[in-house]
Amino acid sequence: MDKKRILAITVVGLILAALVYVQVRHWQSFDWKTFWSQTGKVNPLGVLAGVALIYFGYFLRAVRWKIFLKPVRPKVRTLDLISPTVIGFSGLALLGRAGEFIRPYLIARRTDLPVSSQLAVWGVERLFDFGGFTVLMMLALARPSAFATVPHQEYYAWFRKAAFLLAAVVAVGAIAAAVMRRSGDVAAAWVERRFADLSSNFGHKLGEKVREFGAGMNTIDGPISLLSLTAVSVGMWFVIALSYFAVSHAYAASELQIPLSQLFILILGSMLGSILQLPGVGGGSQIATITILSRVFDVKPELAASCGILLWLVGFASVIPAGLVLAHRERLSLRKLSAESQEAG
Repeated sequence: MDKKRILAITVVGLILAALVYVQVRHWQSFDWKTFWSQTGKVNPLGVLAGVALIYFGYFLRAVRWKIFLKPVRPKVRTLDLISPTVIGFSGLALLGRAGEFIRPYLIARRTDLPVSSQLAVWGVERLFDFGGFTVLMMLALARPSAFATVPHQEYYAWFRKAAFLLAAVVAVGAIAAAVMRRSGDVAAAWVERRFADLSSNFGHKLGEKVREFGAGMNTIDGPISLLSLTAVSVGMWFVIALSYFAVSHAYAASELQIPLSQLFILILGSMLGSILQLPGVGGGSQIATITILSRVFDVKPELAASCGILLWLVGFASVIPAGLVLAHRERLSLRKLSAESQEAG
């Protein structure tokens, strides 16, 4: 592990420790007996349903990548992409950001394609992720009455602003992607000239990233593929929302019978919180989820903590057992894959 990574993990750890300290001070009367009691009352069928939905989401990710590969590897099967997907997300859960490139790296190896091409696809995939989630948020906001029962309406107003801001970011990203698809080399040359004053090396690297992203956009094989990618992305995030619904409703508590449309507030917070995470333990996602449950939905501290941790285990960590089994069967080391994929990236 290099010094930069150690420093980054240390900084994230200190920030998370400070957030936990603030949360504990806010919950000075936290009752651990109540916490374990609430956790013990969870309906296991609801949790299993949540895990099954998350795994179905990984299948949809494999389907989406198959569509990306259609122009260059039309004979690749979805089944061939499931193992790299599961192993990749296991690496991400266990190693943090250091495992983020494992999935595109493995797919490049399995399909005999340049790693740079699949890293470009990975970048384009992020745009579809944001776009799919934004579509569902905007559909939820189209029914203001669905948010009438949110205990603190001021947070709903914040969520509404965040949704429109994210929609604007996605729109700008889509326009930029369309420009780079049509004129990637021209856009890359402009970026290199524009940032050459800061540093010629930086401008060159940024230009290369623009070219890679433009190459990734070329994997979208016409309007039918674009519609398919959009539909799969929206469907995947809807499945994730259903998983959140299954887990939160597995508790025998009225405060957690949160309507599906309102759960997008929780998912957005979890996504933002995941920016701050420690390898293997997460941190930011759980803290964000617990905070939103307690402060936005007025869930009691013990119940919010229990549900927040369980949502993280189902949504982020449940893939680890399957990923480790597949990696062992294929004689793969996650740490070695992480180092190789980072070097290739």
